[in-house]
Parts: sequence; C-alpha cells; structure tokens
Amino acid sequence: MDTYHDLISQTFDFPTADFTVQNHELRFHDIDLMGLVAKYGTPLRLTYLPKISSQIQRAKHWFAEAIQQTNYQGSYTYAYCTKSSHFRFVLEEALKNDIHLETSSWFDISIIRNLHAQGKVDKQKHIICNGFKPEAYKQEIADLINDGFVNCMPIIDAPNEIDYYHDHVREKVNLGMRLASDEEPRFQFYTSRLGIRYADAIPLYEKRIKEDPRFELTMLHYFINTGIKDTSYYWSELSRFVHKYCELRKVCPTLTTIDIGGGFPIQTSIQPEYDYPYMVTEILRTIQRICAEEGVPEPDIFTEFGIFTVGESGAIIYSILDEKLQNDKELWYMIDGSFITNLPDTWALNQRFIMLAVNGWEKGYKRLQLGGLTCDSQDYYNAEKHIYQVFLPERKPTDTQPLYVGFFHTGAYQESLSGYGGIKHCLIPAPQHVILDRAPDGTLIDTVFAPQQEAASMMRILGY
Repeated sequence: MDTYHDLISQTFDFPTADFTVQNHELRFHDIDLMGLVAKYGTPLRLTYLPKISSQIQRAKHWFAEAIQQTNYQGSYTYAYCTKSSHFRFVLEEALKNDIHLETSSWFDISIIRNLHAQGKVDKQKHIICNGFKPEAYKQEIADLINDGFVNCMPIIDAPNEIDYYHDHVREKVNLGMRLASDEEPRFQFYTSRLGIRYADAIPLYEKRIKEDPRFELTMLHYFINTGIKDTSYYWSELSRFVHKYCELRKVCPTLTTIDIGGGFPIQTSIQPEYDYPYMVTEILRTIQRICAEEGVPEPDIFTEFGIFTVGESGAIIYSILDEKLQNDKELWYMIDGSFITNLPDTWALNQRFIMLAVNGWEKGYKRLQLGGLTCDSQDYYNAEKHIYQVFLPERKPTDTQPLYVGFFHTGAYQESLSGYGGIKHCLIPAPQHVILDRAPDGTLIDTVFAPQQEAASMMRILGY
C-alpha cells in the first residue's frame, strides 16, 4: 500500500523550501517539530520569527526589481498593519527591517508609544492611521502629532473627521484620504462603508483642506478587501483609483503618494499558486500607463501588508486523541483542541491552511474528517484547499506514540479573533505558545511566550 509520504510527494512538488521530511517526520523551516512536541506537549502554537523578516525582504526585493525593470519614477515604502498581529515579538521583528506602521485603533497608539520609549520607533516613522475614528482614536492621533511624530498621518475616513484635527492639532499635518472602493460583485452590498465617496473627494479637498494652512493632502488611499489578486475586479478597481489620483493630483500639487491597501495573499497550499513578481510589475505598469495618459507624475507607493508579513510564521500542532467511525464511511480523528477557538477563520470564513501530518509518514493513509473538542457541530475540518478532502496516516492499536497533525501559515489574526487569553467556547483552554528564533550561528532558540491557559485564569474572568 502507498504511504502518506507517497501521497504527498505524488500530489505536490514535495519537498519544498519550507517543508521537508526526515526519518518519517515533518520539518518546518528545518525545525524538529517532534522534538518540540516532546518538550512542550500539545496543543502547541508556534511562531517562527525569521519568516517575518524574510517576507518583508522578499516584497522589498520584488518592488525594487520591478521599479528598475519598468523605470518607475516613484519610490516604494513597506508598512505593516498591526491589526494582523499586535504581539510585541511580531512588531519588534518586523521593525528590524526598516518598515513603517499602519494603525486601526486608538490602542495601537499605546503600542507605538511603548515601542518609542524602548527606542524601537522614532518620531520620523510613518504612522498611517486608518479606519473609522471614534473620539478617543482622533484624540490619540492628535496627541501623537502634537508630541512631534511628524510623519503620523491620519487617513480621512469621513468628512467631519477633519474638524477634530482643525480644532486640536497644533502642528502642520499631512493628511491622507481613503476612497470608498466598490466591493466584489458577489458581496452583500455594493460600496465599502469605509472611506470617502469618489464623487466627494475633490470637493472635500477644495472646501476643507486646500485653504487651511495647517493641512496638506499628501496621500490617497484605497483598500480592496479581497487583497491583491489577478482578477478583473482587482484591475478595474486599481485603474479607477489611479484615475481619481490623477484627477485630484491636477488640483492638489502636494498629493505625491498612493497607498494600495489590501495585501498580498499567503501560501495556503504546499503548491505555490501566486506569481508575486508578475503582480508587482503589472501594478507598476498600470499606474505608469494611466499617469502617462493623464499627464501627471507617477506617485510614490505605500503598501500595507499584514497577513503577508506575519501569516506564514505561524503554526499549531495537535495530537489525535482517538478515532470514531460514525457510519459506514465517515471516519473522524478527534484532536486535543478546537478549530473554532484556535483557528476561528476555518469556522467563520471557511479558510484553509496548510495541513500535514507531523509524524507517521511511513504509514498508509486514510480519508477522514477532523473533529474539535467543543460540543459545536461546526467544530470540524474536512477539506483541503487543493483536493477538498483530508488524508492523514492511519492509526493502529499497536502504535507506540500518538499521531500529530500540524496546521501551518496560521500567524495572522487567529489569536486576536479567538480572544487571546480570554474565555473560549466550551472553556477550551488556549494552547501553549512558543516563540522560535535563530541565533547568529543558526541554532534554534525556543522560548515559552505563554503557557497553556489554566482553569484559575478562566474562573477569575468569569467572576468565580
């Protein structure tokens, strides 16, 4: 009978740069996963810091090459949107790569002030303040600008937002303006709730910004919820946005920068499916072509990459506790965790992650469903992105160790959406979280960031 290793090797171009097998055990970035399981147990959440830096450097390289290839006249700046993962270890790793930051909440400003106090963020850093802004958020932005963060830029999301900065900011302010993009045709509504209507952009500039000596409009921003994808929808929205930039640039000479929000996707299959260099080059060519037609300078470009920055650094490993055959053909492997609480996007968005057995690669395999520990019927995982089925090594009564399964590229949003350290569905505890880094000589350094959640912490939150 074919082995699980045979199945993966025949289905994909395997091994890859990130995934290899040694002694019938999976290695992720050449990390001995079974060694970590033996040391820390499961469920186990992992963050591999070097992947964050390598992702940033990859994107910078693609843009540098494309700028040279197309002779693009603007510059490129990489920003990390903190909402993808607010953890200190993520921010500190990302900031090693000369990047800038995008915020979406007033609590983000507290993070920036903390990093500034540690000397990790200086007052020259670009802070792009996005999102609809309650009073507390606007106040934090104004205070940051008044305290000398000269490149803190509020992105105007609603026309009356300008009033607050006029009344409370003492220094000159560079403003951005977000345009409300149209959603995908299959979306439940037509236009994004966020941003200024296209028709209102120029009137807003001329009536509220142009004549105010403390304001300069320097950035036009848009965001595509689906991210940067090679679809007619994406190219249509990008072209529409660049045409509006050109129209506004003709009446606003200080407008020199665009922010093409909506980031690169991450790899959700072992098989690479996305041509990043091609997309970067085509984005630059599209902007170039429209600017040439309109007779305006090519803008500097900012991107806000969140999922792309941190997503591929994360993984979570489960033990298979038992198997259950529920009818003639539905075999379940039960994990020692929960998809709803640990990987909520699998439940809320039907998100697929890379799923591979950690051990047992020399065994035969079975088609099955994976079931979580909660009492909810939706706590399952039964389809991979590429084959709409789940296969894992078979379990036998004579096995001397449990079977382990890993979910990879889970580093964005999952902790915050599941409520890190809070109350989980059915009171399933948050797994132990281990941070992985490399010493200068390549030695792996593993550090416990948070132990597995205990009953006592939940009892305190619940008021017992």
